[in-house]
Amino acid sequence: MVEYQTPQMNSVFHALGDATRREMLRDLARGERSVSELAGPFAMSLTAASKHIKVLEHAGLIRREVRGRTHFCRLDPGPLASAYKWLGHYERFWTSRLDELEQMLRDEDAVKSKSRDHKSKARKSKSKKGDER
Repeated sequence: MVEYQTPQMNSVFHALGDATRREMLRDLARGERSVSELAGPFAMSLTAASKHIKVLEHAGLIRREVRGRTHFCRLDPGPLASAYKWLGHYERFWTSRLDELEQMLRDEDAVKSKSRDHKSKARKSKSKKGDER
């Protein structure tokens, strides 16, 4: 069972709460990147990029390895699996709610359709009575 009230889970959602960090994770999903490569698409210094990377590391979402003077990062998807399981509970909730809404709308359409049919029959009946006179 996944423990949902852990400090790591809080760190994961904090890390995912920033668009820059989400984009960095998307990039890392395609393979290992240096800090410079991760910072490249953004108008930020290497220091700022490093701060984002530290948040991702703290959440356990990435691993950093130093080779010479270059820092390389790679995705560690384990913590994302826990977050996905947590979100899965709400997916089931919303799917259920949307199914209920769909049924209510279908029932409402059926009632309206019956009402239109009844009114149409009543008009035809009046019209026939008028023709008989």
